[in-house]
Amino acid sequence: MSSDVSAAPTASGAAQPDLQATHVTKHYGAFHAVDDLSLEVARGSFFSILGPSGCGKTTLLRMIAGFLSPDSGAIQIGGQAMNGVPPNRRPVNMVFQHLALFPMMNVGDNVGYGLARRGVAKDEIKRRVGDMLERVSLPGAQDKRVDQLSGGQKQRVAIARSLVLEPTLLLLDEPLGALDLKLREHMKIELKQLQAAFGTTFVYITHDQSEALVLSDHVAVMNHGRFEQVGTPQQLYYEPQTPFVAGFVGANNRIAGRASDVNGNLVTVTSADGMVVPARAMGQVQLGDAVEAFVRPEVARLARQSVTLADAGLPFFSARVASLLFDGANSAVLLHEENSHTEFRIALPQTGQFADLAVGERVHFGFDPQRAVCFAPSQAERSA
Repeated sequence: MSSDVSAAPTASGAAQPDLQATHVTKHYGAFHAVDDLSLEVARGSFFSILGPSGCGKTTLLRMIAGFLSPDSGAIQIGGQAMNGVPPNRRPVNMVFQHLALFPMMNVGDNVGYGLARRGVAKDEIKRRVGDMLERVSLPGAQDKRVDQLSGGQKQRVAIARSLVLEPTLLLLDEPLGALDLKLREHMKIELKQLQAAFGTTFVYITHDQSEALVLSDHVAVMNHGRFEQVGTPQQLYYEPQTPFVAGFVGANNRIAGRASDVNGNLVTVTSADGMVVPARAMGQVQLGDAVEAFVRPEVARLARQSVTLADAGLPFFSARVASLLFDGANSAVLLHEENSHTEFRIALPQTGQFADLAVGERVHFGFDPQRAVCFAPSQAERSA
């Protein structure tokens, strides 16, 4: 798997990307935190690095910021080489999860701190701080104490403090992680709007797939120090290129088994428990291969009568309702397929059609095989 990727490849004559990393590596003993990774982030874009804890995303961000030095490889920001350039000399600012606002300073002094350190005149600081607070929807908040602010307001102050310095890159290290769920949902929209309004390049790291998908122009899915796939949120969701991406981005039903039939790009997967699932092959799949099929909950269609699915031309299964997961528009049902007892999750339609569904009820479900994906082992695994 290659980690040589770009957020938005630049054509000849296109604008210089704001961030380039070339074959960057960082080891801690035998542990490869970042493993020969390359990327390119287009100017003015919102680029997210998504991955589980320990995948290397924070290490990569700290190398971009200059807090860590790569063992090998090169980093360029705004077309300028950054090797050996200390953090305070890079055109970069960083927003941390816990914000690091100064509690003894008021809002205006927090936002203007970096300008004061640069020796900017007091009148100019006052003007720029006032303008910036207007732009982040906190007009007239200069004299407020930090402890008077809500969580969302503190978040905007931290972003204003970074953006007032006009960095080439704004790096954001899980900045919404400390907020409650409702505020986090609100701040996702605000962050997206702020980035669009300022046009500053944002590089955002998160383990939360919803944040990455909602906010980003492009997302890199990171695993074990490397990028598994980089693309638009839609590409990652609908066309995952590896089993890890299919399993990590969005909810999925995962069925492991053998390729019992291969017909063009359609593979029949037979699990050890005997469930037979048709799915579209991603890459080369050979008869008899150990494979994994992934079926998203919203792809499957539920019916009380099997003829409904048969008439729609869908392969279908019979099942028993094991559990109802009511969550408003995100409600789902957990089924146990009758023959194999495989658990299968299906998103319920928002029409209320199945509002009276009961645990233990016999139902049927089916899906278009082209909307399910199937992965075979890598070539290395195949030849092992």
